[in-house]
Amino acid sequence: MLVLIVSGPQENGAIKHFNKSLELNSNMKSFAISFVFIFLFVASPCHAGFFDDLIEKAPELKELSRGSNTGSESSGLASLLDNDTAISGLKEALEVGIRNAVANSSKLDGFLSNENIKIPMPDSLQKVASVLKSAGYGQMTEDFELSMNRAAEEAAPKAEAIFIDAIKGASIEDAQKILKGGDTAATDYLKEKTFQSLSDLFSPIINSSLDKVGATRYYKEMMAQFASLPFMNAFAFDLNQYVTKNSLDGLFFMVGEEEKKIRENPTARVTDLLKKVFENQ
Repeated sequence: MLVLIVSGPQENGAIKHFNKSLELNSNMKSFAISFVFIFLFVASPCHAGFFDDLIEKAPELKELSRGSNTGSESSGLASLLDNDTAISGLKEALEVGIRNAVANSSKLDGFLSNENIKIPMPDSLQKVASVLKSAGYGQMTEDFELSMNRAAEEAAPKAEAIFIDAIKGASIEDAQKILKGGDTAATDYLKEKTFQSLSDLFSPIINSSLDKVGATRYYKEMMAQFASLPFMNAFAFDLNQYVTKNSLDGLFFMVGEEEKKIRENPTARVTDLLKKVFENQ
């Protein structure tokens, strides 16, 4: 290693004097670097530009200088999330999402007034509804459609615990990829992995809600009236399965909307973990 101590002003582009003592080791690389150090200093027109010239001509020192001067790269590396933290943050975002989704969808008209999640008359029953309206029984079909949405609203609060259990138990294999993914990447992942199991758990709850709000009765009355008309025959339809699927689709849609807020709006990051995970997504 070369130790160079310079004092005094620079005259005629040369170094006025060197320190009396120069220490060299046997390492030729150190000698070469030291020579470049001296040469650039002598060739430099002024002290102020010396380090800039040295850095530009020595890439390795340039990288070292950048790291020590700004700290941006080192701090960036330090801020990278470990996988466990990323997983915890994604799960917390989903938990916040389902709580808000349930709060919004379980209120009166939470499903009915939201065109994104409203449960419509089933396609397979469109003919039934059309025939009954033509025969003067339109109110019957409207009552039935309303009751399906009321059943979803009534069942929504009971979905929260089922969703949270599924979120906590979900195995997230590539948290960083999901974190850097689309606006609803975490919600889409959860839906793909858990929809069927959630459906199995939610189905009995929907069935109970359908009975409670009168949807089952409205359906039976509607189909009976349809079958009583000339040339019309009743047919089987799984009402519980239809409402269960559409209720879950609606809740997942709402969770996705909440995930978007967390990703885009810092004020939606209501916990320290959410702030940490999503601030540099």
